[in-house]
Amino acid sequence: MKKSTLCRKKVSYGLLSIIVRLQDLERKTHTYGTDQPLFIAEIHMIKAIREHPEAHLTALADRLGVTKGAVSQLVKKLEEKGMVVKDRDPANRARVVLSLTAKGERAYSVHERAHRDFDDLVEGLLQGATEEERAFLQDFISRLTLALDRFSTEKE
Repeated sequence: MKKSTLCRKKVSYGLLSIIVRLQDLERKTHTYGTDQPLFIAEIHMIKAIREHPEAHLTALADRLGVTKGAVSQLVKKLEEKGMVVKDRDPANRARVVLSLTAKGERAYSVHERAHRDFDDLVEGLLQGATEEERAFLQDFISRLTLALDRFSTEKE
């Protein structure tokens, strides 16, 4: 096998390996500094509620790209876990507003710290990279994202 073919396979297999590892991480629950295990969808709902306190269920569904029913189910689970509380919007009694409990705030903070730690990890790996190398990597990630979007659409 040619050296260029081996290199191409090494890159694609390396990317697939990273994807599988990230998928494994996503499937696991994490407590985010609380006593409750949370799935990735739950912590992202907590993040959306925290960062968009004015958003109602429909707006959250639109923001997260899920159905209103999915949001309702997630919110119910988060209420049961003591992370979220629902109240009526004083300005529009037909609308429900969501807020985080102290436990929900803790989970949000720990999750945000994990993102900062990941940013630091990536930045550490890129230390010493030239602007051209960084630009190439950003361009590659953008093109790969678009290609994966097309690839997944074609496979449906």
